[in-house]
Amino acid sequence: MEEIKYVDRRNTNCNKWDGQSKMFGEEGLHAMWVADMDFQVPGCVMDALRAYVDQGVYGYYKIPDSYYQSFIDWEEKRHHFHVEKEWIRFSPGVVAGFHWLVQMLTRPGDAVIVQTPVYYPFLNAVKNNNRTLICSDLVNHQGRYTIDYEDFEKKIADNKVKLFILCSPHNPAGRVWEREELEKLIEICKTHGVYIISDEIHQDLVFDGSRHIPSLGIGEYQDHMITLAAPSKTFNLAAGQNSLVLIPDEKLRRVWDEYTTANRVISGNAFGYIAAQAAYEGGEEWLEQVLAKIWDNYQYVKRELAQKLPKAVVTPLEGTYLCWIDLGAYVSAEKIQEVMQKKCRLAVDYGEWFGGERFGTHIRMNLATSGENVEKGVNALVSNLI
Repeated sequence: MEEIKYVDRRNTNCNKWDGQSKMFGEEGLHAMWVADMDFQVPGCVMDALRAYVDQGVYGYYKIPDSYYQSFIDWEEKRHHFHVEKEWIRFSPGVVAGFHWLVQMLTRPGDAVIVQTPVYYPFLNAVKNNNRTLICSDLVNHQGRYTIDYEDFEKKIADNKVKLFILCSPHNPAGRVWEREELEKLIEICKTHGVYIISDEIHQDLVFDGSRHIPSLGIGEYQDHMITLAAPSKTFNLAAGQNSLVLIPDEKLRRVWDEYTTANRVISGNAFGYIAAQAAYEGGEEWLEQVLAKIWDNYQYVKRELAQKLPKAVVTPLEGTYLCWIDLGAYVSAEKIQEVMQKKCRLAVDYGEWFGGERFGTHIRMNLATSGENVEKGVNALVSNLI
């Protein structure tokens, strides 16, 4: 059985550990923010990349059919969903993908809806492209989040929303949406003719009996739906800059192809393709070990905070490796940055980033790291918030 290996990434030009100044104004914080792992990638990925490096020529790369087949097989096995090869397009990242799709499917001033709190590049994609941001807050039931369908539909109708960016599984709320929840969301969008971009980058990171349901497999609305996926979160391959855009509808594929051809970004680098294919073909055992480690880290956080900071609300982790914690019983939104950085010496994602001040007492902690790092982070919270 392949064992996962923790890597100390300090002084390796790692953004999470060595690039904190931009977001936090200082370096040297204990890093529990950026959503990548501190684990070495599967051995099969290193072997494939090493073989490519050793042959010593890095010219133009022909994407093999086996790359596409590796992803198609992975989706069939892990998610019981069939992907056709002709659906698959390239993006250098999921974030780039939904930025481009906002430009393709809407015009300046058009309304785009998201479900907050949500991964903050969703918000940036709307604002960066001069679209109108509409937020439908998820309903918080003692830390577990559900959908306010009435609010969602009313805001779509009132604002003539053109596009919905869905986060599935949801970051940072940790939800793995159930089929019935997705069916209701898609039906509302269908009623109002709203395009759906489904960010499913965390699809393989699910826990405790939860099952990811691919959005494209629900209903008869594929002519208005596009899914974004990637090996980057699953196998820690963000540096490969290789993401998959799934477009079943021929007309939408033409829209995508015309846009990307005009910008001449239609394929990626060889290293990204080789790493992705190797991971999808041989990385499943490694992934199971990683999932077990993340779940152990989550259980530790939940147990320690329940005992020592009992009023902290830890959101149940159904999916992603990101722990969403409300510390409002111990620190105000106005003081949280000072407490986290100056007292705890932690780099965490602040709740306000995910949709505004109403989430200001929350933090998001990355659990895809060593148990020692998680323990250090939790101890810092406990010793400075009691």
